[in-house]
Amino acid sequence: MNKNTYLNTGLHPDLKTEVAIIGAGTSGLYTAYRLVTDKKFTAGEVQIFDMNSKLGGRLESVIMPGMNFWGELGGMRYLTSQEIVTTLIEGYIPSDNPNIRIPVLKDKMTPVPFPMGESSKLLMYLRKERFKQDAWTVAQGQNQKLPTRYYLNNNDFGFSSDQLFNKIIYDVLMADSWVAATYGKKIKQGPSIYDYAFELTSRDWDDIKPKLVYNFPNSPYNKRKVNDLGFWNLIKDQVSQEGYEFLANAGGYYSNTINWNSAEAFPYMVGDFSAGTIYKTIEEGYDSIAYAIANSYMDHEGACIWSENKLLTFTKEHPSKDTHKYELTFLNLKTNTEWKVYANTLVLAMPRKSLELLDQNNFFFNINENSVLNNNIRSVIMEPAFKILMGFPHPWWKELGIDSGHSITDLPMRQCYYFGTDAENDNSMLLGSYGDMETETFWKALSDDKVLFEVKAAKSASLKELHQLNDVQATKMMVGELMNQLRELHGPDVTIPEPYVTYFKDWTDEPFGAGYHAWKAGFSVENVMPYMRKPVADEQIHICGEAYSDQQGWVEGAFCEAEKMLQEYFGLDRPFWLPKDYYLGW
Repeated sequence: MNKNTYLNTGLHPDLKTEVAIIGAGTSGLYTAYRLVTDKKFTAGEVQIFDMNSKLGGRLESVIMPGMNFWGELGGMRYLTSQEIVTTLIEGYIPSDNPNIRIPVLKDKMTPVPFPMGESSKLLMYLRKERFKQDAWTVAQGQNQKLPTRYYLNNNDFGFSSDQLFNKIIYDVLMADSWVAATYGKKIKQGPSIYDYAFELTSRDWDDIKPKLVYNFPNSPYNKRKVNDLGFWNLIKDQVSQEGYEFLANAGGYYSNTINWNSAEAFPYMVGDFSAGTIYKTIEEGYDSIAYAIANSYMDHEGACIWSENKLLTFTKEHPSKDTHKYELTFLNLKTNTEWKVYANTLVLAMPRKSLELLDQNNFFFNINENSVLNNNIRSVIMEPAFKILMGFPHPWWKELGIDSGHSITDLPMRQCYYFGTDAENDNSMLLGSYGDMETETFWKALSDDKVLFEVKAAKSASLKELHQLNDVQATKMMVGELMNQLRELHGPDVTIPEPYVTYFKDWTDEPFGAGYHAWKAGFSVENVMPYMRKPVADEQIHICGEAYSDQQGWVEGAFCEAEKMLQEYFGLDRPFWLPKDYYLGW
């Protein structure tokens, strides 16, 4: 797997091209790859620009000194039900031989299971009470209800967080007579009060989401579209505020229970669109998918990824408008020099914050000229996220019988993932905090401190190597606080050593502004998604990426939006390697 993709940090004044792609994340790279490999344009006619010094946007895989495996600071896994990302990584299945996969991309990636661990070993630590994650189902198997320190309604008592989410969604769906009549056979309650099954496809959900009505006569939201309700509002109405607190805490992500669009939340929460879904990742690091796509584009003569070049603005009024519709002004960050590029089509493969950082007074973004675009750009919530990787001299969690997966707590650290161990020296990696939403301000007060964690020499990791990571260390106070929380989460039965290195990433930093995105309540996602792919009818300007997809937080969302844009506006055929029945969404 080649991650030494050539990135051009220079500039070429008055460069002329047909398609300028802004953003070298997965949607931008995929767009360039498809346009060039499908021979819609030559590579010289499709140029990529990015202000960062690396590829992949919010994918970032790193190897820390003393370890021979990758850790993930950004996106870290995919679902085998996600056909584009799975096929690009694993290859396609030919119709004449269902037992093989033929590679699509030249670079070889090694798909491996993303281990979720054993729920009988993994921990849940809530309101200063420690459980194993299977404690609810163990109690249910003994015909008992697990007591917790949450004062749940009588008919919600004994449910795990996953089961309670399913119960809410089942009740709301089946309270709508149209949904019950049309899809009732796919929405099932099992033999136990805790068991629900949703056999709805993503196409089914797209039929349901705009129409679903909230039918609870004693509710202030009665007869309102579920699309117009915030998810917190709906959860509180269904299971009380205490039930909401339980779901927010035990679910592991505050981002899942913020007041985002309830209709979009439903399919997201019940299980990734298909039964039996398997999580996988890439042995060479999950950002390999970005580099593999980039390399397939770069194999063509004239291809170029202009890194460390920041788009400032673009205009239609310029001297070359007879041959090229748009003039783009870039700032070369290495030389602090402005330069011009001319193009006939722009693809803004960017999330919300990156779009807002562009010149908001130009003809395209100006609120007086295009209030609809301005409003729709803000149709998504920017969800803060940060991660801290920590290197330890041995896998101390194995003393508790934990091998992989994640433990969950209501402490501000929220989750930790047990990433792996170097077989030769025992050095081990933990994703020490998975902060999001409510916890952001807690950690921000610590991450802004000036005193950074001091790396320590370790087996197979010299101080010289470790000091190369000085700039990405978490602060000393943050590490100290995180160690206190790790010890409280895991309890007195294990001795946790001090880490020898850390790696901190705050995705709220510019230009990303967020780790991922969520649709706001009240927006018609069915209309906004296709709108964003070409916001102004007589302009050749497109927006694509994870932020305005129906798989927010997933690389597949970025790919699907780019693919629909390419078919609708560039005339590309559906890729031969993509199953004909795979649904791309609105």
